[in-house]
Amino acid sequence: MAKKQFKAESKKLLDLMIHSIYTHKEIFLRELISNASDALDKLYYQSLQSGDTGINRSDFKITIAADKENRTLTISDNGIGMTKDEMESNLGTIARSGSLAFKEAYGKEDQKEDIDIIGQFGVGFYSAFMVADTVTVTSKAYGSEESNCWQSGGSDGYTVKAADKKDCGTEIVLALKADDEGENYSRYLEEYTIRNLIRKYSDYIRYPIQMMVEKSRPKEDGQQEEGKAPEMETFMELETLNTMEPIWKRPKSKVSDEEYNDYYKSKFSDFQDPAKVIRTSVEGVSTYTALLFIPGRPPFDYYTKDYEKGLQLYSSGVMIMERCRELLPDYFNFVKGLVDSQDLSLNISREMLQHDRQLRSIARNLEKKIKNELSDMLKNQREDYEKFFENFGRQLKYGLYEDFGMHKEVLQDLVLFYSSMEKKMVTLDEYVEKMGEEQKYIYYASGESVEKIDMLPQTEFIRDKGYEILYLTDEMDEFVLQMMRDYKEKPFKSVADEDILSEESDDLKEEIKKAEEDNKDLLDFIRENLKGKVTEVKLSPRLKSSAVCLTAKGGLSLEMEKVLNSMPMDQHVQAERILEINPNHPVMRTLQDTFSMGEEGKEMVKTYTNLLYSQALLISGLSVDDPMKFAEDICKVIIR
Repeated sequence: MAKKQFKAESKKLLDLMIHSIYTHKEIFLRELISNASDALDKLYYQSLQSGDTGINRSDFKITIAADKENRTLTISDNGIGMTKDEMESNLGTIARSGSLAFKEAYGKEDQKEDIDIIGQFGVGFYSAFMVADTVTVTSKAYGSEESNCWQSGGSDGYTVKAADKKDCGTEIVLALKADDEGENYSRYLEEYTIRNLIRKYSDYIRYPIQMMVEKSRPKEDGQQEEGKAPEMETFMELETLNTMEPIWKRPKSKVSDEEYNDYYKSKFSDFQDPAKVIRTSVEGVSTYTALLFIPGRPPFDYYTKDYEKGLQLYSSGVMIMERCRELLPDYFNFVKGLVDSQDLSLNISREMLQHDRQLRSIARNLEKKIKNELSDMLKNQREDYEKFFENFGRQLKYGLYEDFGMHKEVLQDLVLFYSSMEKKMVTLDEYVEKMGEEQKYIYYASGESVEKIDMLPQTEFIRDKGYEILYLTDEMDEFVLQMMRDYKEKPFKSVADEDILSEESDDLKEEIKKAEEDNKDLLDFIRENLKGKVTEVKLSPRLKSSAVCLTAKGGLSLEMEKVLNSMPMDQHVQAERILEINPNHPVMRTLQDTFSMGEEGKEMVKTYTNLLYSQALLISGLSVDDPMKFAEDICKVIIR
């Protein structure tokens, strides 16, 4: 029989589809199963239109058979089937979709979108040639007396001849390619591979996908010796490989918490229950259902470059993408789950979207939903939320910092900081609620730990005023607050800021100014001795029990200096350091007395100055510049 040639520049187009359109060869099984599902849908819709009561949807099924000996994989259905003309038209013309034509023919003008048929482009069938040398299609249309067989080896054309098929439906036989160094085609004959591909892509096809599988059982007449395992026999059994009904399409009242937890752990490879389950359905411009999970712990690779964010994307129950990054903002990248929508404008391979407008709309809705659910957890399940924040709070802070604070409105009410008063984590809103009318700033202090921050001399002054201080122990906290600038029009203010005394009384400012004038020579001498280390030396009433402290001038704090210099970029940045001395501390009187003793006294003041600067460094959590010199100065003071 002479071969017929494909239409529509078939050789070039078929070669393009086989080698360029699909990213992964394994997609072929998804495409053929989806086509089989469409064939079953068509028969069902047609029976509804015609009133044919002889069609029982419960009898519909898709069958898969693997023949390792002959290297064939067969996918068959008992759907609507095809006539000879339809085989010529649908299989002989690439990119002509019989499903789309059916949808246009049978859907009412105002209800065509309600016919949920997967195929739209008429190219999925040809993905079979990615794994098969020859594809044979035998089909019998419902209500027809004849059946036909279509066969092709690819771009060399195809043949159509009469066949002997008893029941309606379609059977596709793939003669798999020989294995080579680059691809193991034999794996598509393994039960394990077939199970995994169906579970991954086609688990929620609404019809049973069945396969004869080998099982074992104890022999009925087998003799079992005491202490030995029973003698086993193998047998073949027809098994349904897919779930069919997605958990997210079942009524919420019919799904238990345990079922959600089991689904999450099974699908997302976690052994711990999720911290929260979020399920939402939206109808409108973009109709979709989402089932989301907030993990109970970070994945092992969460804070590494290997971690990939994204939600699974389904179209009418068929998985299109394993990880759709566009559905989640980076600051919510810890969320796992899926989105299922029949409204997506998919590209020809159904592996990605043609238009991102729909995705952007869904992503905006999901962002609001996730934020609202987290806010609800914060309000009503505080202990659970604090555990969540311990796991993923750093990512929320990163979201506040990135893009120059663009996401402040979304995230500012979700972050927590340790309170000096409450001795626990609080929100910014809870801090502001307790502020008195006279307090203009939200005060914070940075350090390695709550205990170390609590001992900073700078915090003593603010605490004595009765003000609450937020203790920032995460290395990015201060960067975040500086990017935010304020909360509810209350600016953030570090207790180490040089202008922390700007609101003090004029009398106190005058008192300090006079003290600095009286000790100008001493302060100038100390500053000269610390040249290159500090930009300024001044007296400060903020110190109570401590003799000295270091503060910073400008936008770069001492804590930020430590963080930046700990990074592997070798930045060597340094804040503009100010050495502040407590004018009422006995150390100040010793400095005054010693400085007045002439040259010998000035030499000793240099030693005292070095020790006080080193002390200030250590209090701030910074390293001493010269440990040997520090040790020598201590010995010098002891000997004296």
